[in-house]
Amino acid sequence: MYDRKTWVVLALCGAILAANLYFSSKATVEKERVARQESIAKAATQPVPDLPTATTAELTVETPLPPTEKIQVVLENDEVVFTLSNIGGGIEYAELKKQFQVGSKSKMVRLNRFGAGSIGGFADNDGTITNQSYTYQENESVAGKKAVFIARLPSGLIAKKTWSLVEGDKPGSRYLLDFKLDLENSAATSVNASRWSLFLGEASPLYQTEIGQSTGFFWSEDGGIEFKDGGKFKKGMIGSAKSIIKSDADKPVDFAGVADQFFATVIRPKEPALAQVWGMGDAVTLTPDAKAVTSVRGGLQLPSGELATGGRTSLSYLVFIGPKHNTMLRKMEGVWGKGWGDVMQYGWFSPVSRVLNSVLNLYHNILAKVADTWAWGLAIILVTISLRVIIWPLQAKSTHTMKKMSKLQPEMAKIKEKYKDDPNKMNTETMGLYRKYGINPIGGCLPMFLQIPVFFGFYRMLQYAVELRGHGFLWVHDLSQPDTLAHIPIFGGVPFNVLPIVMAITSFLQMRMMPKTGDSTQQKIMMFMPLMFFFVCYNFASALALYWTTQNIFQIGQTWLMNRVPEPELKARAVGTKTSWVQRMTERQAEMQKRQKQGGPMRDVTPDKKKRPPRTGG
Repeated sequence: MYDRKTWVVLALCGAILAANLYFSSKATVEKERVARQESIAKAATQPVPDLPTATTAELTVETPLPPTEKIQVVLENDEVVFTLSNIGGGIEYAELKKQFQVGSKSKMVRLNRFGAGSIGGFADNDGTITNQSYTYQENESVAGKKAVFIARLPSGLIAKKTWSLVEGDKPGSRYLLDFKLDLENSAATSVNASRWSLFLGEASPLYQTEIGQSTGFFWSEDGGIEFKDGGKFKKGMIGSAKSIIKSDADKPVDFAGVADQFFATVIRPKEPALAQVWGMGDAVTLTPDAKAVTSVRGGLQLPSGELATGGRTSLSYLVFIGPKHNTMLRKMEGVWGKGWGDVMQYGWFSPVSRVLNSVLNLYHNILAKVADTWAWGLAIILVTISLRVIIWPLQAKSTHTMKKMSKLQPEMAKIKEKYKDDPNKMNTETMGLYRKYGINPIGGCLPMFLQIPVFFGFYRMLQYAVELRGHGFLWVHDLSQPDTLAHIPIFGGVPFNVLPIVMAITSFLQMRMMPKTGDSTQQKIMMFMPLMFFFVCYNFASALALYWTTQNIFQIGQTWLMNRVPEPELKARAVGTKTSWVQRMTERQAEMQKRQKQGGPMRDVTPDKKKRPPRTGG
């Protein structure tokens, strides 16, 4: 009966939690809608400033080629091939020379491969890309280093775009382009530049089983970063699909971009200005017969400001198209402005992930001198062992406590049977038993709680570790991918991944070796966890399975050593020995509940009041 009640309570709690998530999500959506309307209304009431006046020469436009005729211009260094086009006057796509597509050793990773327009091209603020045909200014361009495009827009605005490679050896410079946008108003009336956005490009998964939440668009404002993943554009269990998502209109944007799991495209204004960022989702297929995945595109609004008839202005940007390499992005902050490191999307456990990534790279640099082929895999193993050694004292204390609690199981069973109809008395007697033998029940859980931020920090770090792409270990061909050796010919071909299987087996063995605590239901749930994690992590990167398997094997050895240590003896503590804070709080709560149940007076915990002598004099 007790177990049945427990499950009923858990089911009710789960239902309440689900209802709370549903209604709080609706409330959050409504709150965001109201805030966005207020932001737009506030921006509309602000006086529109004039754009800064440029002293550039008057722009002259030649007749452009028809949109059906495409001219491609290549800017190239030793890391990236930027292919620009006269259609949109921007970057049609970029290919990374040292990064290859999944399963290939020759086909380079191509960013903006599903883009409906060129990066840096003009788009309306509703997401419509104009794809204006520009004239390529060959006389102003430098082959392989600089490209200039110019066009007259239907609004009468003349736009001149100058793209230049960033020279030098500063962090990230190989993935950067200088982008200068000169505007001149040849129309009869003034024009507000915020009518248009710069297209940020498109990001899509690199492979079919890539985690969908890794792909999205983002922007940085007020020293923080906002990331919206592709799932926001699909109908879910709680919310409805959104066709377009926009940022607030009254905050200066430091930079904006789109990203997948390992790569990002970022446009950063040299001077932050009030602007909106928008993002939209599309369904694309990576291969002809594959299931559709979500691609995300975005845009960064031009600064709000009036450009009078004949007026000219100049806007400057940095454009980054490259890998989300934590070390490089952190170093870029000292040269190209703050916030680059936030592109990693580590989330809540960012400090842990940053430290672990630095340690991982440190170990790799050392190991690469003696074992270059397997250096990354060995570095993951070494980081895992280092973490386990650091928390060894806590783990040893936890095992010691769990062994003591295991020896108390017969006594605790008697208490549960004797006071099964009086839960308060049961708790009091249980805590009294712990106090009698000097056991702190939290001591057995402390290492588990300590490992939670480490595990999630490690998981996020390995999830976005572009350094692991293409590097193998043992039978693993790519540590950033599942270690699929073959496909089982059932259900359309189930991948046979070895490391997750080894991870589940070692997790089960490790739990079998731990002292048995709690009732039979709790023990069954704990033994079920390896199977649950097996299914959750089966198609994750093999680097994560390698970390978890290494941790399990290390902990099996640690538990074996702890089991060789003489068993702890249960010794009753002397009367009057100081109890723990948890024990005291539990006993006080049980006493209060007992008094309430009996209808007796509550214990007065207010300080004694001394009688005040009568006033004299007057």
